[in-house]
Amino acid sequence: MDKFQKVKELITSVEADVTKFYDGNNAAAGTRVRKAMQDLKVLASDIRKEVTEKKNSAK
Repeated sequence: MDKFQKVKELITSVEADVTKFYDGNNAAAGTRVRKAMQDLKVLASDIRKEVTEKKNSAK
């Protein structure tokens, strides 16, 4: 559950950079968005592993 909270916080923190990149054509903001999306991918993968482990241990 802690990692899911981190996902929500990460999305919230990158929201301003997404706006700067798409609306303001700010290349540096685009780099920050790409990094945040990579971090999000890693967190999502970790959550998937935890869910699978918990599901399989319940059997």
